[in-house]
Amino acid sequence: MRASDLLTPTPQGLYCPLADVFIDPVRPVARALITHGHSDHARSGHGAVLATEETLGVMAVRYGPDFAGATEVARLHEPIAINGVTFMFAPAGHVLGSAQIAVEKDGMRIVVSGDYKRARDPTCEAFEPIPCDVFITEATFGLPVFRHPALEGEIAKLLSSVELFPDRTHIIGAYALGKAQRMAALLRAAGYERPIFIHGALEKLMEFYQRHGVDLGEIRLASVKDKKDLRGEIVLCPPSAIQDLWSRRFADPVTAFASGWMRVRARARQRGVELPLVVSDHVDWDDLCATIKEVGAGEIWVTHGQEEAIVHWCGTQGIAARPLRLVGYGDEGEAEPDAAPTEAGAS
Repeated sequence: MRASDLLTPTPQGLYCPLADVFIDPVRPVARALITHGHSDHARSGHGAVLATEETLGVMAVRYGPDFAGATEVARLHEPIAINGVTFMFAPAGHVLGSAQIAVEKDGMRIVVSGDYKRARDPTCEAFEPIPCDVFITEATFGLPVFRHPALEGEIAKLLSSVELFPDRTHIIGAYALGKAQRMAALLRAAGYERPIFIHGALEKLMEFYQRHGVDLGEIRLASVKDKKDLRGEIVLCPPSAIQDLWSRRFADPVTAFASGWMRVRARARQRGVELPLVVSDHVDWDDLCATIKEVGAGEIWVTHGQEEAIVHWCGTQGIAARPLRLVGYGDEGEAEPDAAPTEAGAS
């Protein structure tokens, strides 16, 4: 069997013709398998959705309980047969509930990674490398310039700034799903015990994580009546809010942004970020190359990101690779919609 007989790119997304299912389709389809809850991978309007329990929960939080005609829970590591094709979900280490999907028939195994990372994340299960014939990977940070620093150093940098400027509020831009919860968990792991304040747009997903056993400590809505109220405190918010009128309500705010893009100083300057924090939920260059070697695939397909660079690197390693040029999938900065500035906790 050829790999393209088992899985092939289409305008709707990756399609398995033998099982008649799509993986992370960008348009409504009859049956979709979803890797994780970010909006460029998990969309509403499908006839049926198969995903992990957590991903189904995230979609319900974001789109409402009727986001699909029917839903089915995929348990990690349990094979599911559809029209003679076997599908298996395994942890991707990206956000809560994120999964790779292994597609297998007649001895051919293709693994769709979705988005993933190898760095430590206390809010979700770690990525598991799966040996395969074809590995389908993202390449959001697929350039050698993107080598993410140790998380401990980035959190220490933030806490040092809080200590140095006790009269200022530290406002941290963080994507609503995954990054905001990870920042809170990393702060707790570093011993930060004060309440962490949040923009109202983060409230539902913060509560969702806590209901699923992720310890984020005391979380409060950032209600400001006087600029003095939150001096010396840490506030998490959607990235769009750090330059919004909302942020000016705080006492002489220090604006920070937690993203892999903060490795590029020009990006930080463009967004008016005073304290860039290089914290990413995607693999960096080193982990991307290491993962490709680890899964031992004879062929690499690249869905989105810096496709040409990683395809070239694969060529230098004697590994066949090709870009899929799928449309509709964003990089880290585009994966999450910027939240509207109006929210319950903004007053």
